[in-house]
Parts: sequence; C-alpha cells; structure tokens
Amino acid sequence: MDRRKSIKSIVLGSVATGLVANGCKPGQENPETGVKKPENVAWRTPVENEIINEIQGEEFFNAHERETLTVLCDLILPPSDQFKGASDAKVVDFIEFMVKDHIPFQTDFRGGLMWLDHKCNTEFGLEFKSCNENQQKSILDTIAFYDPDVIAEERPFEVNFFATVRDLTMTGFYTSKIGIEELGYKGNMPNVWNGVPEDVLKQHGVAYEEEWLAKCIDQSKRGVIAEWDDEGNLLT
Repeated sequence: MDRRKSIKSIVLGSVATGLVANGCKPGQENPETGVKKPENVAWRTPVENEIINEIQGEEFFNAHERETLTVLCDLILPPSDQFKGASDAKVVDFIEFMVKDHIPFQTDFRGGLMWLDHKCNTEFGLEFKSCNENQQKSILDTIAFYDPDVIAEERPFEVNFFATVRDLTMTGFYTSKIGIEELGYKGNMPNVWNGVPEDVLKQHGVAYEEEWLAKCIDQSKRGVIAEWDDEGNLLT
C-alpha cells in the first residue's frame, strides 16, 4: 500500500469505526479478526460469565489495528531463543479486554495507533507494521523515553500512549501462563513436611513413635486420608 492509500485507509477507518465495537456472540469467531469469543465456563459464577461475555462479546480493534498492535507489543517484549514474546502470550487479546473494560483507553489507543501510522507515513511512506524493524524502532525511540519529573498531563499524547501500551504489554505477559512460568512462580503448592525437627522434640521431651512416623510422615502416603476407629486409634 502506498502512502496516499495508507493515509486514506486510516482516515476512513477512523470515521467508519469511531469508538463503536463490532458485536460477536460467545463461541463465534469474528471473521475480520479471527478471534473466538469465550463461552460460559464452569469455574466462573453466572454473574461473572455474564460480565465477561458482555465485555468480550464485542470487538474494539479492527484487523489493521490488531496487526499494528501485535507488531508494537513484540517490539516492546520480543521473543528470543530463551524467552517467549508478547504475541506468544496473546497480549493483544489482554489489551483488547482492558481497552473495552476501561473506556478512557479507547480514544488513546485508537489515536495512538493512528499516530504511529501517520508518523511512519511521513518519515518512510509506509504504515508502521510495514516498516522494517530499524524504522519502527527509530519512531519508538522518539516516544519511549521521557523525563519522569514531567507529569503525564504535560507530556505529549504519543508519549503517554506508548507508556500505556508498554505497561499493559508487561502486565498482560507476566500474568499469562507463559509469563508466570518464565518468572518461576509456583503459587500455593504443598510443602514436603518431614515432621517436627528433632531438636524441638528434644526441647519438649517428646518423641515420635515409629508407627506414627510411618503413617504420618511417609511421603509415599501423602494422598491417603487418615481414618480413626471408634476409640480414636489411627487406622491409616
């Protein structure tokens, strides 16, 4: 696409879509974006399913915007031989959800993506997603760094846009299954308990009986549910 056609598509796209999202029923795939809407899941309450389906039942980003945002997010958090990238964790889907849930983001994101294309058209005669990586980074270098002493309200629009995308990219990635695994976070996992330490037992003048050690501390029996007889004697 040449520069004139690119600018035309951006302008027409912004007029046609505005801030209106395209509807899509849960379980159906949007033919434009290829995104399939979630269906009700058992581990959510009916109210939660209703809220999630209402938010995700519409599409905010069009196909061009999703492609542009995918390129941008992968530049912020690129894949490597050792680590996954933003698109591997479907960060754009996360951002889509956040943008629909937090209405003030909508104007910023649509305007920011248009700014990227306009800037690239001005500098290179191409859309942002069609530029090579060096060209893309040269544009991002002008908005990725800012004086932290300058409050957001006094910074250029495009600087705040990039900062928001960067924040949501990192949040979306490191709250995904891939990101959590990369962090090595294990969550709530049972510890292996080997009983009260020997020095503590000696301090209180008590000791384990071999029968109890075999039944209560044998790790091969961790999944066995304890049972007692009517007299309170441990059976298993």
